[in-house]
Amino acid sequence: MLSHPPLRRRSGFQVNAVGLAAGAIVLFWAIVALVGPDLAPHPPGEIVDFDFYGPVSARLWMGSDYLGRDIFSRILMGARYTVGISLAAVCIACFSGIVLGMTAAVIGGWFDTLLSRFLDALSSIPSKLFGLVVVAAVGSSIPVLVLVLAVIYTPGSYRFARALAVNSNTMDYVAVARARGEGTGYLITQEILPNIAGPVLADLGLRFVFIVLLLSGLSFLGLGVQPPYADWGSLVRENLGGLPFAAPAVIFPCLAIASLTISVNLLIDNLPVRIRDRSD
Repeated sequence: MLSHPPLRRRSGFQVNAVGLAAGAIVLFWAIVALVGPDLAPHPPGEIVDFDFYGPVSARLWMGSDYLGRDIFSRILMGARYTVGISLAAVCIACFSGIVLGMTAAVIGGWFDTLLSRFLDALSSIPSKLFGLVVVAAVGSSIPVLVLVLAVIYTPGSYRFARALAVNSNTMDYVAVARARGEGTGYLITQEILPNIAGPVLADLGLRFVFIVLLLSGLSFLGLGVQPPYADWGSLVRENLGGLPFAAPAVIFPCLAIASLTISVNLLIDNLPVRIRDRSD
């Protein structure tokens, strides 16, 4: 009787080409946010063209805006504010939501009930309306924008992390750790967090996209980043008058927003998947 050869154990990461391309675009914008303004061919506020809404040329790679400023240099500058503010806000929102969600799942009782009802009430307020009211009342500045965006998206991160933590909290390894007398901090950091890290990172990426779009929307309404600074939403608003002429100054900021948000979504959908053979 012939015997089949033993199955060889194989492990590694299956990398999707779409994920690689999306990751390259995200990495590109991250580098631009760090060093882009230093590489701009013209000062972002300098008028370099006497023709407003100028076309693409060898001197002005993305044309000029409504004042004759180089839109390419302004997009490089705007990347720092769009990516920087969104990244800071999503880190604060997800850190707060994850910590509160895991804590509520482990402690339970009245703490879980009160915190969940409060954050549910906060999440019931429309995000754009909440942002408009707070920014209009307090004033628009970068710290205010970061805090407002973080507060808006903390309840969603909390609900997601709490749902994952509640499932992990019922597992045997958590019961064993609790029986050993481990405290809440140990259960959260050593038992629950490592088992929900993957979905939580994916949720962080999605909320980053939501924050980029909300920030761009606030800037488009004039309540985001204020002059002389500008993010991509502000650039769209400033050059909206060039839309009937298909001016590059209004098209390229829209393409920048679309490329970043779509690439983050594709990167999340095509994260490297660990592959194993049947012997696993």
